Amino acid sequence: MVSLPSCGLYAITDAALLPGEQLFAGVEAALRGGAAMVQYRDKTASAKERRQRAGRLLAVCRSHQRPLIINDDLALALELDADGVHLGQDDGDLHAARAALGPQKLLGATCHGSLDLARSASGSGCDYLAFGRFFGSQTKSHAVPAPLAVLAAAQELQLPLVAIGGISLDNAGQALTAGADFLAVVNGLFGADDIEARAREFIQLIHAARTRDEQPRSPHDSF
Repeated sequence: MVSLPSCGLYAITDAALLPGEQLFAGVEAALRGGAAMVQYRDKTASAKERRQRAGRLLAVCRSHQRPLIINDDLALALELDADGVHLGQDDGDLHAARAALGPQKLLGATCHGSLDLARSASGSGCDYLAFGRFFGSQTKSHAVPAPLAVLAAAQELQLPLVAIGGISLDNAGQALTAGADFLAVVNGLFGADDIEARAREFIQLIHAARTRDEQPRSPHDSF
């Protein structure tokens, strides 16, 4: 089993950005750059194509000892013995998914900007909670905006928090400061000319934010 890291870059695939063989080369580059985990997301391919592509991606991720999460398809995740599944609000019951996956696989849930949805998901055995969109997103331009403040509020649930939706190098710091543990990035990563270098830039931001959080306060600091 590949375990969930404590923080990092969450690479989300996109069929338009990574057509054909570019999917595998792009994910390989993101992993070389240090991506903590990968989500296979493809709303356009046939079931056969999705199975083939996800199977190849699983081998790539396993070679880097990083989790591959399947988006919105519990049956495919189970068939391939992938590392987990991510479900939206209309993509299946979280309790049932946890029962089918067992305790060793990863389960993530989309919570949009709702703390109530997050509380419900946390009680369903989820391993992480995803919030967003926080910024203008090319992938999900229709998604309802979420307030960054929900990340701070969700700290009470004591689960890793994922920020998604229009994340770029320019705004990633805002999500990290608000409380995100993971940055879920689509276009901001796979739309780059050099995916590996872009992944490293995101990771530098994440590590810098984590280092600041862990710095002991001076006696002169205000609380």
